Amino acid sequence: MIQRRHLALAGAGLLAAPAVLDRAATAQGTRLRWAHVYEVNEPYHTEAVWAGREIATRTQGRWNIEVFAASQLGNEPAINQGLTLGTIDMIYTGVAFAGASYRPLAISHAPYALRDYAHFQAYRRSDLHRELVDAYNRQTGHNAMALTYYGDRMVTANRSVMVPADLRGLKLRIPQAPSFQMFARAVGANAVPIAFAEVYLALQNGTADAQENPLPTIQAKRFHEVQSHLSLTAHITDSLLTIVGAGTWRRLSPADRVIFQEVIAEAADRCGRSIRTMEGELAAWFRGQGKTVQEPDRAAFRAACVPLHNENVGWSRAQYDRLQALS
Repeated sequence: MIQRRHLALAGAGLLAAPAVLDRAATAQGTRLRWAHVYEVNEPYHTEAVWAGREIATRTQGRWNIEVFAASQLGNEPAINQGLTLGTIDMIYTGVAFAGASYRPLAISHAPYALRDYAHFQAYRRSDLHRELVDAYNRQTGHNAMALTYYGDRMVTANRSVMVPADLRGLKLRIPQAPSFQMFARAVGANAVPIAFAEVYLALQNGTADAQENPLPTIQAKRFHEVQSHLSLTAHITDSLLTIVGAGTWRRLSPADRVIFQEVIAEAADRCGRSIRTMEGELAAWFRGQGKTVQEPDRAAFRAACVPLHNENVGWSRAQYDRLQALS
């Protein structure tokens, strides 16, 4: 298994070289760097590459985008910092990480704050989301252009997880963003912040006992190779923002800004549809891999999490009530 993992990583390293869209056009136009932490075979990456090519075509080669996958330019806090420093032009980042710069933007990330996919879609189209994004843009100077469905986050472990008490005392890997602490605290787990690229090894060597991610990510990162149980908690309906850095946005003409906005919105839609389709198929796939896939007591998990939704969180009760009222 370890040898296979090493071979997979070696192959990914070859594939994860920046996706240069057209070398002749790149030499003539302005090159932009789009960074993310996902694998090259995931829809986030393939749609980013599609968007880059489409932007190059529609702008007659004025803007040529290289997509750097799999944490090549750093982990998620690092690429957010790179966006601010101007060393990176564009990123995918989770709303939890964007919420580190403007805390209300993480409101949808509270566990069970979104009821399901339909609620996510209602939020994505809402005035509330637009207002929060506009406030983030004003505070940072960046331009958050589209919200992409990332998926329902599920728990993996090497033991059964049916109720919150089953996670009590376990070392639960969480991403390096504050809002992930809420779920760990609600279930009594010991939160262990670990960078995305290091999670497989952490699960393998026991630095972490469990982790949580959407099903497509669990498959792409091969966490099922080192975890025996998959619990369909769906505790966070997660999403990613595509953000163009402040300096890069200022360089775009009004016409090119429209092209970026249209293409990136379309890429977000395409990616979300792919992820939603994969989610509907992967529970059966994991069972076929010999994993124990469980339907936990979601009501019990929700009851543990909801009391923390408005406790020192950074958004207002009015914003939270507006989110809950969406349908």
